Amino acid sequence: MTLEVDLLNGLSAGRLLGPIKKRPISNPGVLSEAYDYAKPSSFSRGIRIDLNGLAVLLISGTASIDEQGRSVHVGDVRAQTRRTFLNIAGLLEAEGATWKDVVRTTCYLRDIERDYAAFNEERTAFYNAQLIDPLPASTGVQAILCRPELLIEIEAIAAFRTDPDS
Repeated sequence: MTLEVDLLNGLSAGRLLGPIKKRPISNPGVLSEAYDYAKPSSFSRGIRIDLNGLAVLLISGTASIDEQGRSVHVGDVRAQTRRTFLNIAGLLEAEGATWKDVVRTTCYLRDIERDYAAFNEERTAFYNAQLIDPLPASTGVQAILCRPELLIEIEAIAAFRTDPDS
């Protein structure tokens, strides 16, 4: 059964009614926590939602940031892309998920015309190394990012079962 059908069946059966459990996602060993940022820009690195045996991870826009909150690989879109994918992998791992559980990404590039080809080569190499099949749905957008030195930012949605009997 597909994820959507399971979700609709759960809603119609009333199993998903009531409060939704949610909590922030973090992995300070990989990248700094959002609360270290100047206010009012506070946000969670991600949110985990648990729905009756189904976990959904909503990963905030993540970039080439280190564990001290510094931008790394300034000026190098390929290295920034690799670090961003590794940062997201660390957030997923903190919740018991992997890139194989990612169902959607939104990829923001500062200069999509200049950097998309290099970004896509790095993304393809990363996905191939992770043996991801099927590939997540994805959208690429040109955007002004929160720091001028950042060239790429990615947000992700992952979904996986937490109930082994499902």
